[in-house]
Amino acid sequence: MKDDQKNFLLFAVIAGLLLFAWPYAMHWFFPQQPAATQMVNGKQVAKALPTADAPAALRDRAVVLAESPRVAIETPSLKGSINLKGARIDDLVLVKYDETTAKNSPPIHLLSPNGTQGAYFAEFGWSGAGVQAPNANTVWQASGTRLTPTTPVTLTARTATGQTFRIDLAVDQDYMFTIRQTVANLGQAPVSVTPYASVSRAERSKDAGQWAARVGPIAATADEAHYLGWADVEGTPKEFRTKGGWAGFTDHYWLTTLIPDQRLGVTFGQRQNPSKAYQADYQLDQPLVIAPGKQTSYSSRFFAGAKEVKLLDSYQEKLGITRFSYAIDWGWFGVIEQPIFYYLDMLFRLVGNFGVAIILLTITIRGLLFPIAHKQFESMARMRVIQPKMKALQERYKDDKQRQQQEIMKLYKEEKVNPLAGCLPILLQIPIMFALYKVLLLTIEMRHQPFVLWIRDLSAPDPATIINLFGYLHFTPPSFLAIGVIPVLLGVSMYFQMKFNPAPMDEIQKQVFAIMPWMLMFLMAPFAVGLQVYWITSNVITILQQQWLYSRHPVLKQPVKKESPAK
Repeated sequence: MKDDQKNFLLFAVIAGLLLFAWPYAMHWFFPQQPAATQMVNGKQVAKALPTADAPAALRDRAVVLAESPRVAIETPSLKGSINLKGARIDDLVLVKYDETTAKNSPPIHLLSPNGTQGAYFAEFGWSGAGVQAPNANTVWQASGTRLTPTTPVTLTARTATGQTFRIDLAVDQDYMFTIRQTVANLGQAPVSVTPYASVSRAERSKDAGQWAARVGPIAATADEAHYLGWADVEGTPKEFRTKGGWAGFTDHYWLTTLIPDQRLGVTFGQRQNPSKAYQADYQLDQPLVIAPGKQTSYSSRFFAGAKEVKLLDSYQEKLGITRFSYAIDWGWFGVIEQPIFYYLDMLFRLVGNFGVAIILLTITIRGLLFPIAHKQFESMARMRVIQPKMKALQERYKDDKQRQQQEIMKLYKEEKVNPLAGCLPILLQIPIMFALYKVLLLTIEMRHQPFVLWIRDLSAPDPATIINLFGYLHFTPPSFLAIGVIPVLLGVSMYFQMKFNPAPMDEIQKQVFAIMPWMLMFLMAPFAVGLQVYWITSNVITILQQQWLYSRHPVLKQPVKKESPAK
């Protein structure tokens, strides 16, 4: 079945181009819009917002945490504390997620106070002329000692200019904080204040950024999501004016982001501050004027936690947060990726094993595509029948290519054959495979999910590399030689799938198809085991379908008969 093998070769080439070249092509043809910036005297400048001071020296995390009074944070998803000096949320641990799959692995430390390695924290304050607002050295008074989903906490500070500042903090069962900032003017004259918030991050993420999984500064406006690189904000600050949206930092699986009141205009900033820390911030475009004896309040939110798909979707819908689901960069194939994720997640909840869920997903997809595959075989059977006539026409008009094509198209029409019908199932599988690749790569729900035996993380490559005897030889092979058991099974399944097809008559094609399964084995080895499980299962199903379809169309197994060219 030479046509089928050609189609598979076409599939492999297109799939490779799609996996590796598509995002670069989209970036070339559809570049991101430049960020909006302030203009002062004809120059682009960043708004002047308070920034964190660089510590004199880094110290142990436990020592720094003990240096200032704190309010504990305790939820089913988070543990940590709020620093009353500066009113900073600077200590958060994600209790449901471990750093590795090891039994004694510590949980993920997301936020750490200034002065520690990897300092990462959020703060909320005010700026304004003629107002002495609280700053990083202000020690706030707390109404309680614990912030939980059922016990909110109020922080209070008074200043010499006659204003009382209050921050009401609440947190839900997951990762969303609600912050209500209030200013009471006890002075004799009106004051003008502007609420702001910032997230400061001393270091780049340890997660490696890649075209399919963005890492770094991020901002969403009413129009689009902006995925920025670290280098993008190290020079000129990036600013975005919007009504609705959010800004912060994304790791592969974690997110911290400031969410202002979605009804008011704000300017988001992404910058590197003078201490060389990366900073995401916002402040209102219009200040709040407070008359003597009056007070005003402003509410915002702060998210710090895991990028769980359903949770992000829920916050976007229930809280009205503009484009909050875009914290996960689904890309152009999101319309396919998200339904695959939700179906895969449903299967997982039914069977309790993501590997089994991927197998069931594969069976479902191949079942849905089977009618198309059946038509493909019927088309190839008809093509097989007319092969002698085609060869005769090619021989007869070998010196007149235009006439040759005309006669072949006429033959297709008379025999009711569509030569492209065999490509449809392959073309449909390409976006499905790419979508599954993105789902396994992006979603935290797949992180650290075991399958069987040594496979403890379906979102990672197979750790049982053969070249170092599965780890008994103490060296790490280079990535292009890190061939595990699962990639070998992929190559074997591909070999048998192609073995069941008739061998092509062309010697060069024979050689290409002979080495292709083993080339794919090396190519797929660095990819997630879950994707390889999908491909192996698909190959096994293809072999079974081929045997049944060959029994229905035996002409495909018969050698092509020769027909003399017509005179």
